[in-house]
Amino acid sequence: MYDAALELIGSEPQPISNDEYRRRVDRLTSQMRPGDLLIVPASNTAVHSNDVHYPYRTQSDMLYLAGWDEPEAVFTVHHQEGKWISTLFVQPKDTLKEIWEGRRPGTEGALADWPIDAAHSSHELEDHLQAMLSDASRVLLRTGIRSEIDQLVVNALERRDRARQHFGSGPITIEDPSARIAELRLRKSAAEIAQMRFASDVSSIAHVAAMRNTKPGRMEYQLQATIEGFFSYAGTSGWAYPSIVGCGDNATVLHYHQNNDVCQDGEVILIDAGAEYRGYAADITRSWPINGIFTDAQKEIYQLVLDAQLAAIDKCRVGLPYNAPHDEARLVLAQGLIDLGVINQTLEEALDMETGELKKWYMHNTGHWIGLDVHDVGVYKPNGEPRLLEEGMVMTVEPGLYFGAWRPDVDCPERYADLGVRIEDDVLVTSGNPDVLTSACPKTIEDIESITGQSF
Repeated sequence: MYDAALELIGSEPQPISNDEYRRRVDRLTSQMRPGDLLIVPASNTAVHSNDVHYPYRTQSDMLYLAGWDEPEAVFTVHHQEGKWISTLFVQPKDTLKEIWEGRRPGTEGALADWPIDAAHSSHELEDHLQAMLSDASRVLLRTGIRSEIDQLVVNALERRDRARQHFGSGPITIEDPSARIAELRLRKSAAEIAQMRFASDVSSIAHVAAMRNTKPGRMEYQLQATIEGFFSYAGTSGWAYPSIVGCGDNATVLHYHQNNDVCQDGEVILIDAGAEYRGYAADITRSWPINGIFTDAQKEIYQLVLDAQLAAIDKCRVGLPYNAPHDEARLVLAQGLIDLGVINQTLEEALDMETGELKKWYMHNTGHWIGLDVHDVGVYKPNGEPRLLEEGMVMTVEPGLYFGAWRPDVDCPERYADLGVRIEDDVLVTSGNPDVLTSACPKTIEDIESITGQSF
């Protein structure tokens, strides 16, 4: 099955070039002062138990600025003799550890193959960092990632030695650079979009594989395995976030995670799953009938959600506010539920954020930024007003309706009891029409019914 699915995916894109990484750093340093020191630490590894570690994934800012994905790393940029110097501190070569854990690039490999000006062993970090700190007046550091680095910076800020008294050397302020870096990350380059498109294609075909592998009696975790197995088979690093696989009323729990129930005849399954490729995420949700045929009631809700999603996608255009897709989706859903008799209010009343009935059945936002993080960085209201969409921004569009009969706070319509439907795609804002990166994943009623339960 996987081989047939793999044929539907194009070739892997070229990795992001070192020149692009350097341009990213240049854009950041253009906002910095000569006395600034940027410090970007990688996150620590986490122990599962004893000597077994969780799979490692570094900080996204490290990936964005240096492309380095190994642990124990620190990336710095400081000003010296009229130019900015980028330095990477990495695990040194160590034959014994490499025998057990895998080969390391070391400082020589880092300097030869990564977009940096200097490389040092992570064992030498403290000495080099103290020297950099003594020449800095401001430190750009997101604290809370590596406590030992935080302490070095605090010590430098609090130091009251002769050098500071005589020459005023050493940092006097610290600033979190996250907002500056987030603004750079928010607008994706052509190379970034290529990585995201590949992750989207893999994720799309993985969902198709799960549709084809669906039938009554399947376990939720079996369909999860179908999707996540294909993520690895296709060459990605695995999931971008823990998969949501919920049948029946489990689909009405927004972040359902047990994935251990049996899929019954007559139920609809909701799967929210996406792959990560070279750090970049895809995020797709599809809902389909376990037996391959929507009931009339399921069709009514599914088509309404799809209509809302298509209308919202059309609002992912340059110059519109970021919340335009959300407002459009709410409008379509509210009118649709009024027409179905679920909501007994006027449209204006139904949309009211305090007293409107729409929020009973649709209680989340329609989308979020996506990139190196599945919920990617970037302020939505930078000046208190909704940000206007720009070319190169990528966002999810994911309206849904959830009729959980188990909920004591609502009187669930019997016709739609235990039905949850969400449809999600990743949309690139372009100078023209919205570009749906995840368009390879089918979502019309006709396409879904023709695929579900059918082998490749």
